[in-house]
Amino acid sequence: MGIKEPVNFSGIFCTKILTLLLLLFSCKDRGTGVSATTFTFLNKCDHTVWPGILGSPDLGSTGFELSTGSSRSFQAPTGWSGRFWGRAGCEFDGSGQGSCKTGDCGSGKIECNGAGAAPPATLAEFTLGSGSQDFYDVSLVDGYNLPMLVEVRGGSGLCATTGCTQDLNQKCPVELRIDGGGACKSACEAFGTAQYCCKDAYASPATCTPSVYSQIFKTACPKSYSYAYDDATSTFTCTGADYTITFCPSSSSRYKIQTSGIIPKMNSLSTFVFNILFYLCFCSQKASKSEGSATDGTGAGAGAGAGAGAVAAGYGSDSGGSQDAMLADGSWLASLATGDAVREGYSYGAGLMGGALVMLSLLHFNLIMGL
Repeated sequence: MGIKEPVNFSGIFCTKILTLLLLLFSCKDRGTGVSATTFTFLNKCDHTVWPGILGSPDLGSTGFELSTGSSRSFQAPTGWSGRFWGRAGCEFDGSGQGSCKTGDCGSGKIECNGAGAAPPATLAEFTLGSGSQDFYDVSLVDGYNLPMLVEVRGGSGLCATTGCTQDLNQKCPVELRIDGGGACKSACEAFGTAQYCCKDAYASPATCTPSVYSQIFKTACPKSYSYAYDDATSTFTCTGADYTITFCPSSSSRYKIQTSGIIPKMNSLSTFVFNILFYLCFCSQKASKSEGSATDGTGAGAGAGAGAGAVAAGYGSDSGGSQDAMLADGSWLASLATGDAVREGYSYGAGLMGGALVMLSLLHFNLIMGL
């Protein structure tokens, strides 16, 4: 009579946990049946900024006050297209009447009411895809007035951070500088020629090429549009993401490191906890044969010694061989779904499963709170 192989409770446990996680994420992302993108505005300038919004459909505001260190968020539906910018040097009275030195929209009010920014102004432009990619960029085609950074939260695809974090007002050529030095004009705005404005005989990528002035912008801010046909290095895409638009981002602002393979981008607490839980479960599933098995001819007594040896051997050679192969070709996912993930190796026992339960509880709380 053969020795009955013990039930792999840790494997069953981890499979159930990860299945539940997938359901939780699915419910969070698609449970409402409505897709919406969150735009969050953050002001890190040492002065108040009055963001302006021009787009369709209306987001509930076309302009608002954003004091130093404050933030405000808006929900945009799928298919929304428009632009954001920052107004500076504004003076509004108690009734909301007034104007701004740079980025003014000409409405005479805090709300822009469908009017765009008067150049020069740094622009963040978005088109939210209908079941497909979002397109976004930061443009200096209409000049520059404030440093701006667009960062992505969540989503899939390249999802690169973009923007212009340099203070171009300090580097602006005299002939492009507005009075007072609070903004820097584009060459088109300053000189109005067809060549600089990419119009008439220059209205194509073949005839409208970078000018010495657009090169100044491009050198300082390589991810931003510097002239009308600067698409190749300035337009970015992402699917299902939220976006943070920061005015005057601090020097500590970092461009997001793009990752590949099985490790998702850790741009939220939810993803961070999910990653830790996955690795805990992956390790704990390598434990079930340390007690011995019927196939290798060892019993429970010999299995303890053999298992101890396997820990040392498996930790080095297996992690460098079959484990790496599984991570590289993605076969770990199929094995995980069927409960056949690699089981030889070391065991963390009940401690790991208890830790996984704590992690799941934290993740569930995080999802409920919408972090």
